[in-house]
Amino acid sequence: MSWLVTGGAGYIGAHVVRAFREKGIDVVVLDDLSSGRRGFVPQGVEFVQGSILDGALVEDALRTHDVRGVVHLAGFKYAGVSVDRPLHTYQQNVTGTATLLAAMEATGVSRIVFSSSAAVYGTPDVDLVTESTAKHPESPYGESKLIGEWLLRDQAKAQGLAHTSLRYFNVVGSGDPAVYDVSPHNLFPLVFDALLDGRTPRINGDDYPTPDGTCVRDYIHVADLAAAHVVAAERLEAGAALEPVYNLGSGDGVSVGEIMAAVAQVTGIAFRPEIAPRRPGDPARIVASGELAARDLDWRMRHTLAEMVQSAWDARRAAA
Repeated sequence: MSWLVTGGAGYIGAHVVRAFREKGIDVVVLDDLSSGRRGFVPQGVEFVQGSILDGALVEDALRTHDVRGVVHLAGFKYAGVSVDRPLHTYQQNVTGTATLLAAMEATGVSRIVFSSSAAVYGTPDVDLVTESTAKHPESPYGESKLIGEWLLRDQAKAQGLAHTSLRYFNVVGSGDPAVYDVSPHNLFPLVFDALLDGRTPRINGDDYPTPDGTCVRDYIHVADLAAAHVVAAERLEAGAALEPVYNLGSGDGVSVGEIMAAVAQVTGIAFRPEIAPRRPGDPARIVASGELAARDLDWRMRHTLAEMVQSAWDARRAAA
């Protein structure tokens, strides 16, 4: 028997696959490779190429590989782009999740760990976000993730689905030099690409009401995130009563200015970031509490900022 990881050829999904294997748990990957990479899937892991929108394919994968639970990471993850492509976003993230749940119901698979997002909160008006903080998503992406949580909740009421959803902000670092963040929108890839191209990295605004004037965000190491997914899966399989949602937060956050300083130190490339105007809608601080996840999922920040940057830089250079 095995666990199915949808989106398992992506940056985060590939780390989740590795975390399962480290615990001796068999996994199967389903990915359409729209943003994932076949090379990110470890040797020896069963791979099914296809979309979660293909219900027949998903059902066949669940049956063929004797799947006992699903970690659902597949989806369209670009919040900014989702504003211009709302129908595509809802199709991938809402219709796709509903199709996956229907296939699970048809095959008797009753456990799922859902990769949600802190985008469900929008711009919170609290210093520390908790699971009960008001949800005000500001993009189709954030809305689609919240709807995904509702789908799990309603399927649990109707069919007894065992589930939990993990919300998180900015995922960085690498747990394997063969896997790195390939997103064209995330901070670390943007900074590294600029340095490798001989350009100066940019900070959007340095006049926020924060200690150094730059935005403060939650940054968590991808390997820590992956480990929490595995613990959640194990606890669901053991019949433990989990909360419907957990924030995987740092509790204190890191500023963009601190990240730039860490990048300069780790890479050995001295630079003074270019200061650009603020981006509309960027809040000064978004940081989440991880107390509930620490209680139930052995969640903790196992990596320092320097380790996050070093591992990400090593993986990026290995791919260059």
